[in-house]
Amino acid sequence: MSEIKLGATLFCYGTEYAQYKYDFEECVKQAALAGATGYEIVGTQMLPSYPNVSDEFLGLVQSLKEKYGIGPVGYGANNDRGMRWDRDLTDDEMLADAILDLKAANKLGCKVMRVQYMLSPAAFERLAPYAEMYDVKAGIEIHNPETPTSPKMLEYLEVIRRTGSKYLGFVPDFGCFAVAPNKPQWDKALAAGVSEEHLKLAAQMRYDGTPIEQAQETLAKAGAHPAIMGVLQGMYGFVQFRPKDQLPALLDGLKAILPYSFEMHGKFHYLSEDCVEPSIPYDDIFAMLKDSDYNGYIICEYEDELGCGGTEFTKRMLTMEKRILG
Repeated sequence: MSEIKLGATLFCYGTEYAQYKYDFEECVKQAALAGATGYEIVGTQMLPSYPNVSDEFLGLVQSLKEKYGIGPVGYGANNDRGMRWDRDLTDDEMLADAILDLKAANKLGCKVMRVQYMLSPAAFERLAPYAEMYDVKAGIEIHNPETPTSPKMLEYLEVIRRTGSKYLGFVPDFGCFAVAPNKPQWDKALAAGVSEEHLKLAAQMRYDGTPIEQAQETLAKAGAHPAIMGVLQGMYGFVQFRPKDQLPALLDGLKAILPYSFEMHGKFHYLSEDCVEPSIPYDDIFAMLKDSDYNGYIICEYEDELGCGGTEFTKRMLTMEKRILG
């Protein structure tokens, strides 16, 4: 049986943090109040001396752990291949950047580091000895529109299996299992003047696998409000969704990589007052996980499409997870 622990990424409070409503301590406090037993910290967002961890900041982290009972368990690395204006970073430069993140994760006491797939499979393979040296497991994030069985992720799986390293794996993000449109984007489109009829037409074309160019043309001919094009881009991009009948195969893909999954991201974009995420089928996902051998954290992760902050939604998310997982 699984041994699932529930945590939260401090990214959930990114809006409050960016608006100076919360400082680092308040983010940790709110995660604890929401029911998290550990948290993920995104280095580029909350490390004052990024990419390094100062002794002063480490002391703050440790004092807050004593005060609120939770500390960092995961480190979110940003692998930014486009940080230069004149060219993309090379694999060597990307690897060097990832090693700095491993060092930061180690100093904070994190045992898992989220790696983004901008780090190539070749560079990811070369990261293994450094992950072992710093004793931090590096997991490639499987983020929508990728899935556990998409060709890009299978390249990383081949690396993991070939190296045999226990320090290379995955961090699946449950957003890739979405089976319905993103509610905040849908609601914002309605507020902008897009008709529900045209939104339903756009969603059906996404379900049917209609090419985006054809979908754009169909909506334009139908006289849809121009604001629908941004929503359509999301439907075919980072918040895309698939027919519910494809979910079992996707969950089989997740089940196959569970031995290599160090941590998981419980993505959510909105939760109603009765604690339901309208686009991501958590009952189905957790039913599979409860019967698995997964032993690790599910780190809930809010993406603030509404710009309202994540405090209340994060509480709802952890409440939902506890209810489903029992």
